[in-house]
Amino acid sequence: MQTEVFLAGFGGQGVMFAGQVLSYAAMDIGKEVTWIPSYGPEMRGGTANCTVVIADEEIGSPLVQDPPAVIVMNLPSLDKYEPTVKPGGVLIVNSSMVDRDVTRSDITWVSIPCNEIAEEAGDKRMANIVATGALLALLPVLTLEDVESALKAHMPGRHKHLLPKNVEALKRGAEYAKKNARKAK
Repeated sequence: MQTEVFLAGFGGQGVMFAGQVLSYAAMDIGKEVTWIPSYGPEMRGGTANCTVVIADEEIGSPLVQDPPAVIVMNLPSLDKYEPTVKPGGVLIVNSSMVDRDVTRSDITWVSIPCNEIAEEAGDKRMANIVATGALLALLPVLTLEDVESALKAHMPGRHKHLLPKNVEALKRGAEYAKKNARKAK
């Protein structure tokens, strides 16, 4: 089995870190993984996206055209990547930065206030982890425990004190998605 996840937003929203956490979590449980980052012209404020491919067997190509799962952290990313989600796929939208609903009815999606939930969990910079929790609630390619273990194992030392808040943000994102997701018709 192979699952592709595409994450997009502005630089500084933690899109790359969320992709890395998914990649580490998958690697740590023995999966095959690719992670491909793509930056706009500016590191902060410019566009940023990454692709994560998680598979049970060797990955033939890391390139993804119609991903079954997409996280968008801002409106330009929603406008650009909503049409690319594979029918029957999952779309996570950061409603803190997006002022419109998803227009498609052939995908499962949730509009989640990632920034606000992250702030309630203890740090507004964890909006990316809230979105990751929401994704895993709707697309169980990894467990929350897999991601929690990856955070423990791979979080830079200077950020280890944020681990409990990251775990809380992950769980809150998953809980919100379970209660508020709109299923594909």
